[in-house]
Amino acid sequence: MVILVAGASHTGKTAFAQRLLEKYKYPYLSIDHLKMGLIRSKNTKLTPTSDDEDLTMYLWPIVREMIKTAIENEQNMTFEGCYIPFNWKDDFLEEYLKQMRYICLIMTKKYINTHFCDIISHSNVIENRIVDNKISQAELIRDNEYNLKMCRKYNNKYILIDNVYELDFEL
Repeated sequence: MVILVAGASHTGKTAFAQRLLEKYKYPYLSIDHLKMGLIRSKNTKLTPTSDDEDLTMYLWPIVREMIKTAIENEQNMTFEGCYIPFNWKDDFLEEYLKQMRYICLIMTKKYINTHFCDIISHSNVIENRIVDNKISQAELIRDNEYNLKMCRKYNNKYILIDNVYELDFEL
């Protein structure tokens, strides 16, 4: 089984992947780590501040083939990051899709407005980010509203974080 965890920046994708590791023993790959490895090794001209769409176009073909390899090797794994396109299903045959689960973490405007300081303070709960791009409350709201719209458009599963930050996911 391969689990894809998507969502906007600061929604807790890495923390959620860590919880899945603890619950199901599925190792996870942070797509951010892959991105930084490729950037630092100079295998791309993209930078950490490149447009997310450009990063997705560059990273997704690599991640997509890693996912196929994991499924073919009958390995359980979680891939987490904001570089998973909303039309991800288009890249897989049904035999692969049967072995995959997707979840997008989405915070509501109400949640962000009420808990913005908490969201920022939990930025490094799993990893101590060397460079943390300072995201504004307005950007966070915009990004999460966009993700909700796109999840609905592509019929992708999502967890809506509205009152309390409580995530539960069953395989």
